[in-house]
Amino acid sequence: MKTMYQKFLLLLLMLPLGLWAQTGALKGTVRDNTTGDPLPGVNVLVEGTQNGTSTDMDGNYTLPAVKSGSRIIFSFIGYASQTVSYTGQKTLDVKLAEETTQLKEVVVIGYGTTTKKNNSAAVTTISAEQFQKGPIVGAEQLIQGRAAGVQVTTAGGAPGSGSTVRIRSGSSLNSNNDPLYVIDGVPLENGGGGAGGGRNPLATINQNDIESMTILKDAAATAIYGSRASNGVVIITTKRGKSGEMKFTYNGNYQVYQIAKKVDVLSADQYRAYVNDPKNGATADQIALLGTANTDWQKEIFRTATGTDHNIAAQGGTDNLTYRASMGYTNMNGILKTDSFERTTLGANLTGNFFDKHLKLEVNNKSSVMHNIYANGGAIGAAIAFDPTQPVRNADGTYFQWTKPNSTTFETLASRNPVAMLNQIHNYGNNFRSIGNAKLDYKIHGWEDMKLIANFGYDYSSGRSYGDTDVDYIVPGEFGNSYTNSSTNKIQVMDLYFNYTKYLESIKTNFDVTGGYNYQNFNYQGSSSSYSYQNNLTTPGLPYNNVLNLQSFFGRGTITIADKYILNGSFRADGSSRFTKDNRWGYFPAASAAWKVKEESFLADSKLVSDLKIRASWGITGQQDTGALYPSVPLYTVSNNTAQYLVGYDASGNPIYSTTAAPLPNNKNLKWEETTTYNIGVDYGFFNNRITGSLEYYDRTTKDLIQYAQNPQGVNFSNRSYYNIGDLKNKGVEFSVDTYPIKNDKVTWRVGGNVTWQTSEITSLFNQKVPNFPGYLTGGISGGVGSTIQNNQVGFWPNSYYVFEQAYDANGKPVEGVYVDRNKDGVVNGDDMYRFHKPQSDVFYGFNTDLTVGNWWLSMSFRGSYGNYNYNNVASNTGNGNTGIPTNGSYLNNMNVNVLETGFVRPQYLSDYYIQKAEYLRMDNVTLGYTFNDVFNQGTTMRLTGAVQNVFVISPYKGIDPEIAGGIDNNLYPRPRIYTIGLNLNF
Repeated sequence: MKTMYQKFLLLLLMLPLGLWAQTGALKGTVRDNTTGDPLPGVNVLVEGTQNGTSTDMDGNYTLPAVKSGSRIIFSFIGYASQTVSYTGQKTLDVKLAEETTQLKEVVVIGYGTTTKKNNSAAVTTISAEQFQKGPIVGAEQLIQGRAAGVQVTTAGGAPGSGSTVRIRSGSSLNSNNDPLYVIDGVPLENGGGGAGGGRNPLATINQNDIESMTILKDAAATAIYGSRASNGVVIITTKRGKSGEMKFTYNGNYQVYQIAKKVDVLSADQYRAYVNDPKNGATADQIALLGTANTDWQKEIFRTATGTDHNIAAQGGTDNLTYRASMGYTNMNGILKTDSFERTTLGANLTGNFFDKHLKLEVNNKSSVMHNIYANGGAIGAAIAFDPTQPVRNADGTYFQWTKPNSTTFETLASRNPVAMLNQIHNYGNNFRSIGNAKLDYKIHGWEDMKLIANFGYDYSSGRSYGDTDVDYIVPGEFGNSYTNSSTNKIQVMDLYFNYTKYLESIKTNFDVTGGYNYQNFNYQGSSSSYSYQNNLTTPGLPYNNVLNLQSFFGRGTITIADKYILNGSFRADGSSRFTKDNRWGYFPAASAAWKVKEESFLADSKLVSDLKIRASWGITGQQDTGALYPSVPLYTVSNNTAQYLVGYDASGNPIYSTTAAPLPNNKNLKWEETTTYNIGVDYGFFNNRITGSLEYYDRTTKDLIQYAQNPQGVNFSNRSYYNIGDLKNKGVEFSVDTYPIKNDKVTWRVGGNVTWQTSEITSLFNQKVPNFPGYLTGGISGGVGSTIQNNQVGFWPNSYYVFEQAYDANGKPVEGVYVDRNKDGVVNGDDMYRFHKPQSDVFYGFNTDLTVGNWWLSMSFRGSYGNYNYNNVASNTGNGNTGIPTNGSYLNNMNVNVLETGFVRPQYLSDYYIQKAEYLRMDNVTLGYTFNDVFNQGTTMRLTGAVQNVFVISPYKGIDPEIAGGIDNNLYPRPRIYTIGLNLNF
């Protein structure tokens, strides 16, 4: 990435040469090859002479008399130099192309920057040109499939929905496994944070404002962030202004969303046949419940939806002051009826250089306002289960609902009309968020090697979620009710640190030292209330005002010897208010080394090898985000007005109630999780970097896992509490490659890809040996009460499926209720359950390609996984006769078509039959575009694009989508296929 301060420093240095210029034989203008912007400060020199000048603020230059046949050299930092022969012409205009290698050179790291060549840690930078294409509003989705070791799984197809992001599998069992996001120097809450009323916390920043995203993966890169970095760090850098006259950029698109696949359920005719079949046991009364309609309930709740996204940005400035401002508007409708996401964003950046460029001031702000209409997600499950022989509405226009015989009272155990759920239950959300900072960077006069940096930042968000239900909604206890929840999050950040760099020519060694102090304060406030229409009673929730405080001291030193050997070390001490005084501080060291083999004499002149660097690192990071703010402190919770104690009566005989207080569980010995990571990496480049990439191996161990574990009987005021119990080990290999099979003036073809192999194992779960310990149950499912399908046990992947082994007949059909006696004790019981596969993949990968031919541009991207399994909870819950012909009320339910395959009468929730392969290959996006040059005037461009997202998925999985975060498939909001027309203008 070219740096503007370098350009203007060059301008200042060249001003004396400009004074020598006279009106003469040669004049011209130098512009940016892509944008057409004039370039100030370009060095213009007659080769082999001292006759030279520099361009002014408008990109113009004048050279005195130049001899015919001379060669004129145009050079500028960040651009490829150009040499032009002079043949006597009076005017010579030149366009310079940005030098790609320099643009990709700068790597943003914690509290500073380095270069790609001098980086000694596992770091991946993805620029705006490399981002995932399509109508994306969440920042994390821009890197989906683009980086080895990083998995991004969207929560489903709801507009503006969030994602589960895992860097190298995650390091914890019960604590937060989300990475730390840092936006322009402001660390957010892990996972993105933000108050209620929104959808995806990372959708609060406009995707068009992001310049690059840098992923820190190993401990050498992340330990500088200490306690918040055990799951990796994603540094988001937004776009900055460039000097010159004001320029505008517009990006807009129009989207059409269509459902790609629906759940396979029985049609109305199939369902009638099933109920009427005598072998399925329906009574005459149940058969009489069948209707005459043919309703596709999924068709009734889903729709073809549309959306639009617009963003306009302006930038410009002088040599000492640059600016960029942007405004965006997004309006996306979901394929689930009534669902919508609306967002307005504002972004601003101001960068000033003062006192002969010794003082740099940078101010950033990203603000957004969101309005959401949340469609009732329960309608998806209801559409799968509702009787297809019934109409949407009765003859009188009211919604059909199951009622008790000869009554208008709702049948409480029956499924609800999904269309009524969408139209009569209303849920809304409003959210405001502003993230900003002011950064001062002072280079000490007379000691320019030393810089003092102060960064003051904030993250403020407020939100309200609210809703109500129509009074004619038939379900008792719900009709006419309403609720509201309000929350405000205030985060303050202060960084005070120094940076000292010094190159000693005598020993050809460069020293780079950084050290400082970090303060971050989190304040969470909120209140809630609910109204019961039937009781005419408003119940306020307990207001809260909680504070979390983190304070840290950090340091980092880098020594580069002879531009070949790099040694790096860092240390951070973190204090967290989550823990008691004895365990408050955690200490996180890291070290790394790199050998730039390419700089050795035996490779320096190699035409085959253009880059080769070997890296190794070690470090410790921490985890303190348990989800509870005060897990170590003795606290009490106070009851509301629905749970008070009668203490007597007043003089008038009115009852007197007292609020009660109950102690909360706590563990004063709770301390940090600590993750130790070893990493070995190789960065490579061949054929003048036509082929580049990296290879990594990592080994990561987390000890003192924070578990929400069972308390001994009578201990700690609760069934469960937080304890440091157990260890977890992750290992993996990552490979990435980027290559240009064709690269010339007319055609450029790039192919990139990455693949990650990973494994994870729980190595300990208790502080002392517990005989026959079954592990911790997790992974709740629909069906039954408190049913789970996953288990954490020593020697297995986290969240492995915990099931019975299904028995099959001679024809390969599963036998209902018959399981394998695995321990061969003659009895099938809980002792025969076993751990069978897991939701995580053994291998995941992504590959993408771009082809430019003249003004045409084609881009495609793919992702996939291998070795992961899903639990098909949709089939296990609705694929049985008891669901279709229930015996506990006067109603009917539809069934998953899987019932025709198994013939199950009763649910078999714990059968391994429902653990299904979920590996997949997905074509994420294909985009075709054409660029028109000099549309309005010289240097202006217009690009038209057409794109399809979620083009296809190839998978053996029997559900609607194999990509399920956590592996339990229970009525996922379908990911739509999206058709997009886009327009980009630069003027």
